[in-house]
Amino acid sequence: MPVSKAEKNKKIALVMIFILAIAGVMSVFTKTFAQDSTATVQTTGMNHVIKGTEDWNGKHDISVKDFFVNIGKSTGIYKMIHRATEEEIAAENAEKLAKEQAENNDPFAGKKAPGWQYLVMILVGFLIIYLAAGRGFEPLLLIPIGFGTVLVNILGAGMGDAPDGMLHIIYKAGVGNEFFPMLIFMGIGAMTDFGPLIANPKTALLGGAAQFGVFFTLFGVALMNLIPGLNTDYNIMQAAAIAIIGGADGPTSIYVSAKLAPELMAVIAVAAYSYMALVPMIQPPIMKLLTTKKERLIHMEQLRPVSKTERILFPMVLLVITILLLPPAAPLIGMLAFGNFVKQVGSVQRLSKTMENEMMNIVSILLSLGVGSQMTPEKIMNGKSFGIIVLGLVAFAIATAAGILMAKLMNVFLPKDKKINPLIGSAGVSAVPMAARVSNKVGQECDPSNFLLMNAMGPNVSGVIGTAIAAGVFIATFG
Repeated sequence: MPVSKAEKNKKIALVMIFILAIAGVMSVFTKTFAQDSTATVQTTGMNHVIKGTEDWNGKHDISVKDFFVNIGKSTGIYKMIHRATEEEIAAENAEKLAKEQAENNDPFAGKKAPGWQYLVMILVGFLIIYLAAGRGFEPLLLIPIGFGTVLVNILGAGMGDAPDGMLHIIYKAGVGNEFFPMLIFMGIGAMTDFGPLIANPKTALLGGAAQFGVFFTLFGVALMNLIPGLNTDYNIMQAAAIAIIGGADGPTSIYVSAKLAPELMAVIAVAAYSYMALVPMIQPPIMKLLTTKKERLIHMEQLRPVSKTERILFPMVLLVITILLLPPAAPLIGMLAFGNFVKQVGSVQRLSKTMENEMMNIVSILLSLGVGSQMTPEKIMNGKSFGIIVLGLVAFAIATAAGILMAKLMNVFLPKDKKINPLIGSAGVSAVPMAARVSNKVGQECDPSNFLLMNAMGPNVSGVIGTAIAAGVFIATFG
């Protein structure tokens, strides 16, 4: 049935309202991250400087001009033709020193919660184990996280104590730095088939739309700073690290928080991995709310075959573009491209199988135990951490909704026989392949013959790339 003019006007009006709402949030955004000794927040009775930003002197003020200047200076092309001055080298060294000091400054060091709070966290750990083993919610992630939570909260066991506690060693060895996230991305690359994205490139728009959850969370963090009594006081770098949770990508969340807000890495990692694991619980209600049964019944055509040459060239082209335009994202994209190239080239199957099996399994166990080791009451049972957990859930929900709404918007312009099932838009988050499987499952609940898995993998793998790019933008802008 053709879309009436009234329906088209209604959709345009909704889009305009949405844009105006964003503009409204933007109008307060610049006032909610006080960055120097003269910057204050004048709304809702707040009038103070955010702790830790007193000496920034406007360095990270929100500015469209500065944003594009920083992005331009972070490109590989600029770095190849620009020779660093002595002042720039000194500034870079000062940044590295400041980062090292921030990493060593644990805000929770020396703090001990009441004993009953440890009991609560042990019960939380057992709940996580039950959800994984009893209800089937991503047991590969949640079982190690649950056991890590239980073990680190056993008073007197010392498994999370520095310097010799087993869980502390695991965390310091690879979770609190880039090591485990890089290995995970290598394994993801070896396990990922970019064929659906290559065969249907327009689904990359769905992966891109899902990143709206990441950027919208920046506004959410700003608004939370305006709520009197919460005392969250997130600065812009912490806000960027929190926002990346919206991509539902644990390794990327750890990577960004290590670069921008190492003091919040523990709770950000816990929130990111928890929401990744709970994809089958969080996404279906949002998907059903935003789609009609008619839309869920849309069958999509079979994808065209993708040649081996295309599969081999894709990771290399992706890597070259990243090197030239966004080097801060190169570590993540580079490991992803490396793993995928090894898989597609076919001449080193031993390496490919090791990456996607033994290495991925070992690193997943260690990374999940390390994340669970941070689930202590000092780090979890406080206002700032609670705010991160809430914002992470909001970010993830918005990312899911944005992918679905983008698919619906695309359908307005696509021919009748080329319509997209909006359910695959929810797979734009980078939880691979969980989100794609959820899209397929919800579609089959309406029609068992409707197989959406391969079509959903297009936005799913593009979401991985999109979240890594968003991470690179944040690091290039504020890092």
